[in-house]
Amino acid sequence: MTEPQHQIRALYTASTITVYQAYRPEIGLPAARDGRFPAVWQRDRMTWIKPSFLWMMYRSGWGSKDGQEALLAVEITREGFEWALEHACLAHYEHGLHPDRATWKRQLKRSPARVQWDPERDLHLRALPHRSLQLGLTGEAAQRYADEWTVSITDITPLAHTIHDHVRDGDLAAARRLLPAEHPYPVPGPTACREVRCGSDVSSGWGRPAPRILKE
Repeated sequence: MTEPQHQIRALYTASTITVYQAYRPEIGLPAARDGRFPAVWQRDRMTWIKPSFLWMMYRSGWGSKDGQEALLAVEITREGFEWALEHACLAHYEHGLHPDRATWKRQLKRSPARVQWDPERDLHLRALPHRSLQLGLTGEAAQRYADEWTVSITDITPLAHTIHDHVRDGDLAAARRLLPAEHPYPVPGPTACREVRCGSDVSSGWGRPAPRILKE
């Protein structure tokens, strides 16, 4: 079955969704240890969260890139994630979605969240035809992400390295068994769905409880 071009796929439960980030060890390790972001985490800057594990591996080079050595799985409330989607603006102007470029620029400036779609990745980190969501949080959204929405923070650096070792050894089956169980996420309502460019196939589950999907 062909994947929809724009679809949020994530590890989630009835109340939470897991997103991924990469940080310097001096930020990432205390965050995982304490279950909250440390004081040095700058709440006045934009931070990008990714529901796709493999896109995070691509972005961080499996945790090998400078400043991205500590890989985190951040479990946040679905209420917070959906608030961000409902208050988001696309990171680029799109004819037919926005009335004109000036309107889009005004909307982008006042929005506390922005949406960007980049090619999803396979285990070799090669681009796939469908897209993966990156959600940028700034201002109120970034503050609420750190101080209200975060439920737990887990250091997944060892897991990422183990999966990468399997890939390098050619054992893709073993690598796949360790991947988080990501499924299509039910996007909240037609307004948010239109703005983030998701199709009706993922918004149709809105209003129904999500299945319990456990971490591997």
